[in-house]
Amino acid sequence: MASKVVDIHPHVIADDPAKYPLDPLFGVQSGWSKERPVPIAGLIAAMDDAGVDKAAIVQASTCFGFDNSYVADSIAKHPGRLTGVGSIDLLASDNVLKFRAWNARGITGLRMFMGGSTAAFDTSAMDDPRVFPVWEALADAGLSMCLQTSVEGLIQVAGLAKRFPKVNIILDHFAWSDLTDGPEYKKSAPLFAMANFENVHLKLTPLVFAQMRKGTANAETFFPKLVKAFGASRVAWGSNFPATAGALKDNLANARATLACLSGDDRAWIFAKTAQKLYPALAD
Repeated sequence: MASKVVDIHPHVIADDPAKYPLDPLFGVQSGWSKERPVPIAGLIAAMDDAGVDKAAIVQASTCFGFDNSYVADSIAKHPGRLTGVGSIDLLASDNVLKFRAWNARGITGLRMFMGGSTAAFDTSAMDDPRVFPVWEALADAGLSMCLQTSVEGLIQVAGLAKRFPKVNIILDHFAWSDLTDGPEYKKSAPLFAMANFENVHLKLTPLVFAQMRKGTANAETFFPKLVKAFGASRVAWGSNFPATAGALKDNLANARATLACLSGDDRAWIFAKTAQKLYPALAD
């Protein structure tokens, strides 16, 4: 049976601090991971309850930094159902070796975290030449790179998309673009400009859905425009669970209701098929 729902942005938080010690990026643990940590057993139970078939777990770098051990160990317990999106020190001299070592343990994508919940955005390292060997390794392996950047970093994203056309780039949370100005969505023009780069994809999370309830934005005017520009095959749903509060099943229900304005084929891409293109390890 083909998977109908694949989540490309859940997190897991280990419940064994001795085995998986905290070492948060930027030195600050995220508030959500303190308030509502969910270990792998909890994620699997939530996926079963919601009807989520598979997932690409994103390293909680604001808890464990560059140590992807808990994600890797979690994947090993659920072969075929999970893969991992890891974080490494991309500026380190051994960055390619580190990537290959984690890849051997089930990490089939990487994430560059330029800021967000615990630190202001700083995109200066995003296109540092020291990271280019890792991009080349991703291209050779046919794997994807997530970029957690603000809209100000999209010029750099464009440069990376041109330099590494074989790497699928995924913009977390639509690069935190402002979508609230309504039907013409002029404030998000930099985001829509990314449609010109065929290897740039968008990760659709609750942070994006929340903007549909602000200003003059609404799903019926925004999402058809988005799909016309990018195509549904370049948009994938991610729950951001448990960083986004609430049950995973309610999170998914809200996503489905918000995207009811799209065709069934478009929704099939956004909820599963795009994810499986970006993470072949999750293919049926």
